[in-house]
Amino acid sequence: MTGYAISSYGTFLNMVALNLFVYETTGRALALGLFMAVRLGSGFAAGLAAGSLLARFTAKSVMLWTNIAQAAVMLLLIFAPHGLRTAALVAVSVVVGSCGTLFMVSLRSSIPEMVGEERRSWANSLSISGRSMAMVAGFASAGVVVSLVGYTAAFVVDMATFAVCAVTVALLPIAGGGKGTPEAEPSQAPRPARRRLPVALTALAAAPGLALMVALRGVDALGSSSHNAALPVYSSALDASRPAVFVSSFWCLWALGNIVAQQLIQRYTRRTGRSVGALGFGYGTCVMSGAFILAFAGFPLAATAVIALVAGAADGLTEVSYTSHLQTLPTGLRAHAFGLSATVENLGFGAGMILVAAALDRFSPLTVVGWSHGAALLVAAVFLLRVTGLRRAAPSRPTP
Repeated sequence: MTGYAISSYGTFLNMVALNLFVYETTGRALALGLFMAVRLGSGFAAGLAAGSLLARFTAKSVMLWTNIAQAAVMLLLIFAPHGLRTAALVAVSVVVGSCGTLFMVSLRSSIPEMVGEERRSWANSLSISGRSMAMVAGFASAGVVVSLVGYTAAFVVDMATFAVCAVTVALLPIAGGGKGTPEAEPSQAPRPARRRLPVALTALAAAPGLALMVALRGVDALGSSSHNAALPVYSSALDASRPAVFVSSFWCLWALGNIVAQQLIQRYTRRTGRSVGALGFGYGTCVMSGAFILAFAGFPLAATAVIALVAGAADGLTEVSYTSHLQTLPTGLRAHAFGLSATVENLGFGAGMILVAAALDRFSPLTVVGWSHGAALLVAAVFLLRVTGLRRAAPSRPTP
């Protein structure tokens, strides 16, 4: 988890540095949009392929080589001559987008093998805490690193973080390497590509309400795209001379709320031996979406700070409950479910960025975020009714 947090720091640092570098290299805002589109598209495709890939190779080997690939492509960018920088940037967007998704699917699907079924919620909370702290550090230091030592230094730091993560993965003891799926048997390995989606759909049918849960995650990703795109616009309206102040403060407070929520979840699971279930995911999504809508309602800064803390805490709750719930699936279906989930999330976020960017030209940030997160609230209400109905229909069975 330390190695993952370090590589996450490099990822968030580069999220700022690469975007600035793309714009400086090409001089066109359209190129920045295409860069993000290629990155999201690569993650979308990787999500579809993740289940079948993890049926053939161990999760440990996939996590190792995805980190090596990302370090290698950053090295390619560092040494690319001026005339080949655009091609190198395309390679970076493809590799970082696809490998980032494959790494996350591998990590999340293999956590039960790493720590045991009873500690998966604790491990999920630990990984999310590390990523939240890495996000704050990455975003906070990006401007300093780029302005003081330049893009090359930022890329070297990012390459080093992937190398550190690769070393920690290589040293990680996982029984069977995180592989034990029926699909991994050699006699069943050569399966046509058309089998991937049906296997993923079979995974969604393995637990009641799981398909609706993944759909809610996709709508939630669309909502996330709205506040990510609207925050700079809203911040500029608040203080045109220093628009970065509100954005950075908001995300720092969001991450602080997320970290506090993880600490509370870890204590809850240690004390009770239980994990937050599907109801926690539904209620957390409602609170999170409501908080993000209120963040753009023009409240005083002190109230907005509290709203950001609440949004971060609710986001942390939904992440842990969602990941822990998918990890209850049988080993042979777990990777397929996480892969399809990653695809749905990338699709929701990518489509949302396109729609939101167009909507912000005509409507206020509050209106755009209200509609986007309002859709998440609506689906979350349907999901909660579904889960509550399942509990009432089968009171003797554990909550799905």
